[in-house]
Amino acid sequence: MESLRAPPTAAGGLFPPLPCALEALPLLGVDFSSAPSRQKPVVLAWGRRAGAVVKLEAIERFNALPTLAERLSAPGPWLGGFDLPFGLPRSLLQAWGWPLDWAEAMSRYARTSRPELQAAFAAFCAARPVGQKFAHRVCDGPAGASPSMKWVNPPVAWMMHAGVPLLRTAGVTLVGHAAGDPARLALEAYPGLLARAVLGRRSYKSDEKAKQTPERLIARKDLVDALEQGRQPWGLRLRLSHAQREDLVEDARGDTLDAVLCLLQAAWGAGQPRGGWPGDADALEGWILGAGTVPAP
Repeated sequence: MESLRAPPTAAGGLFPPLPCALEALPLLGVDFSSAPSRQKPVVLAWGRRAGAVVKLEAIERFNALPTLAERLSAPGPWLGGFDLPFGLPRSLLQAWGWPLDWAEAMSRYARTSRPELQAAFAAFCAARPVGQKFAHRVCDGPAGASPSMKWVNPPVAWMMHAGVPLLRTAGVTLVGHAAGDPARLALEAYPGLLARAVLGRRSYKSDEKAKQTPERLIARKDLVDALEQGRQPWGLRLRLSHAQREDLVEDARGDTLDAVLCLLQAAWGAGQPRGGWPGDADALEGWILGAGTVPAP
């Protein structure tokens, strides 16, 4: 199979080779939270790919970021899809006068407090016309993802604020962005990309108890059935045990299912040159696994 490495492009970026053959490579999907708790943990879904089949092997949950960091610092190999943004929009960084180098921009972002960032985000939005308040990365539209500068509903800006420094400190290679351990490779994922390809606009999860309805339960069942049968744009088939299937369906918050969707994105990316990054992708902004290969909502 082809490795992640590809000839340099104008966009630059780091694309190391895979640490082992695809069939032997442990794969990881991560549903991230910037403030995990017992009620809302970070969920890790581990699996392997053999041809078009992705077998779910284990689920791990972490109630605190330090224990997650310790887990991700352990020796690999693995390739993971992480549900958090890895970069800010180029236009936002230009407006702020921040460095246009990914490592420098992310270091400054990490050391800036959330109140300061929120004020800067709000000022940027206030100066823009209605309907164009947020800056977007090139990959956001094709993926149907929220802008990485969004600090509420969902607070993906805080997920990046917590998650990117954690990955860098753990010594992980952020594919396309920063060198680390070549046996531990992280790519940006977004579970909504595959979920919407199967369900359209149907909602399958909610953190609010009152919104955990029978309709959302049916949607989770339909989504899991489709993933098992390979009825999604990449044709990958999810292999589950009966207990695993129940776990995915019964988690009304959708965290476990989201981790598995990220696992499937990692499995797709592992089989693609450059981890699925287009040749002209911007290494400052980053790229979401599979963006542009699935019809946007």
